[in-house]
Amino acid sequence: MVQATEKVKVGDNQKNAFLGIDVGSVSCKFVLLDTDGDVLSHVFLRNRGSPIDSVKFGMNKLREHVKENEELQDYKIRSCGTTGSARYLTKAVIGGDIAKTEIIAHAVATQAFYPDVRTILEIGGQDSKLIILRDGIIVDFAMNSVCAAGTGSFLDHQAARLDIPIEDFGKYALQSDSPTSIAGRCTVFAESDMIHKQNAGHSKEDIIAGLCDSLVRNYLNNLSKGKDLESPIVFQGGVSYNQGIVKAFERHLDAEIIVPKYNVLMGALGMGLLSRDYYLENGHETNFRGLHVSDIKFKTSTFHCGDCPNNCEIVEVKMPEKGDEVVARWGSRCGKWEVF
Repeated sequence: MVQATEKVKVGDNQKNAFLGIDVGSVSCKFVLLDTDGDVLSHVFLRNRGSPIDSVKFGMNKLREHVKENEELQDYKIRSCGTTGSARYLTKAVIGGDIAKTEIIAHAVATQAFYPDVRTILEIGGQDSKLIILRDGIIVDFAMNSVCAAGTGSFLDHQAARLDIPIEDFGKYALQSDSPTSIAGRCTVFAESDMIHKQNAGHSKEDIIAGLCDSLVRNYLNNLSKGKDLESPIVFQGGVSYNQGIVKAFERHLDAEIIVPKYNVLMGALGMGLLSRDYYLENGHETNFRGLHVSDIKFKTSTFHCGDCPNNCEIVEVKMPEKGDEVVARWGSRCGKWEVF
């Protein structure tokens, strides 16, 4: 079994494993890698109300995978990295070694599979990203976390409203010969326009194809804004499962769109690779609390500093079982309260 609670010992006989975790607004992803960057195990799950509960549940699932697989029991987690909107909270809970933005994590993972990639399209549950790379360097990026039009949560809602499994949404779009024109710049307008077109007698196939087309236009209008989207182009995130969206991107960009094998895990995979490199470069002793972290209780709270006009809101994470020991604190602009 993976002995992740112990500090790294020089010369032990266990193989190296590295854990990457991506906690977003809708889902959590966990990827366990070996030194070569090959995936040993992974967990994907929907958020369970709070990041802490989601992380603890995911870690328990990963622990079950390890117990069920004798080969995994030869590995020891040497380092762990976190990304996503809850990366700092996750890092505090699990005892992570590094935390990076989603932009860096996605770029690292994509380049590992496609070294020549020049454009990364990413659409997740509630936000969208565009990353431009040249010669392996991130030269530009854009994020849209304000409008949910075109994201996974919006498509889930529309699939439910049309009484179609979200897994089949893209298949309907591919069956259309005449996509309906749908307003896609706003979720409210898009939905009302879809209802209007339904009542006018348009088929589900044409409406869904039109929606995919309009959502791609919305993505490009909001994020590309004159950026040169050169091939190779890689599309990842949960929405990349939708073949209707993939084909719409190919039409608009007049280019092949590559969907990677681990399309929904790329953020976590990137953090696994970054934590591996961090360990190999520094040979540090990991802070990782172990896969049994699901059994540990944590308490979060906030307070306002008040020592200057900024009045920063400080987030604090404690472990009650260790006398309310502060395991992490962040939020101050001056760094006064920071504990990582």
